[in-house]
Amino acid sequence: MIARELSGVEPRPGVAKPDPVLTADGVRRRFGGLVAVDVEHLEVQRSSITALIGPNGAGKSTFFNVLSGFDRPDGGSWSFDGTAISGWRAHRIARRGMVRSFQLPKALAKLSVLDNMKLGAPRQSGERLATALLPGRWRSQERTVELQAIELLSRFGLGDQRDDYAGTLSGGQRKLLEMARALMAQPDMVLLDEPMAGVNPVLVQTLLEHMKGIREIGVTVLFVEHDMDVVMGISDWVVCMGVGKVIAEGTPAAIGANPAVIDAYLGTTHDEAGFGEAETADD
Repeated sequence: MIARELSGVEPRPGVAKPDPVLTADGVRRRFGGLVAVDVEHLEVQRSSITALIGPNGAGKSTFFNVLSGFDRPDGGSWSFDGTAISGWRAHRIARRGMVRSFQLPKALAKLSVLDNMKLGAPRQSGERLATALLPGRWRSQERTVELQAIELLSRFGLGDQRDDYAGTLSGGQRKLLEMARALMAQPDMVLLDEPMAGVNPVLVQTLLEHMKGIREIGVTVLFVEHDMDVVMGISDWVVCMGVGKVIAEGTPAAIGANPAVIDAYLGTTHDEAGFGEAETADD
């Protein structure tokens, strides 16, 4: 249904979407004389899987950091689900319903997988000083949180590892854990920073299926990715950045044939097959 809604949207930078959940205007981030992000206007369609692509140094991860409150912009504004969230701190944005993962998973290695999951649940009464000494006020909620965590771990194929230290998980399993933990917050949108980086091909397919599952329950997904096969295979919409700016937007088919995108990756005009072989690297 989302693909059908976006099929009639003009493939150009800054184009309006039928039902945007995230809107950014004039977002800029400088590091000295370097302008890392200079996004004039961007809208992300609600309940879609939108890929954010671009060559190294394009500003993708910096843009993620700004939107999610982990970095401060030099200018601009953005809103989430109708609420202006410019300048909000990361924890407040997460509570509002927009959570993110990181290129390097942030699991707490000396805590169990289950405890890592439980940390992702918001507004836990037992974490507040006023109620921590009153077990009757939070034990029921804690049990509900634990059942939710166990269900998600089972769904993500980590049920058997729930009592293991998170530090013993493989890189791919840590990616799964981070995605599952993000869902503990019951978000409306997740931002995934290179979720497939360093993951073996078998787990890549598992992660892709979970991303589709997230979309099916109405959660919007915005993700940074270098693997063009992944981008073209799963995305409803693709946004390409170059030197901090949005240089192209469109459906996967439109982006795959866009000369500006091909030029941004390869430096000159190549055919679509060449674009599909773009080299994978960190942002």
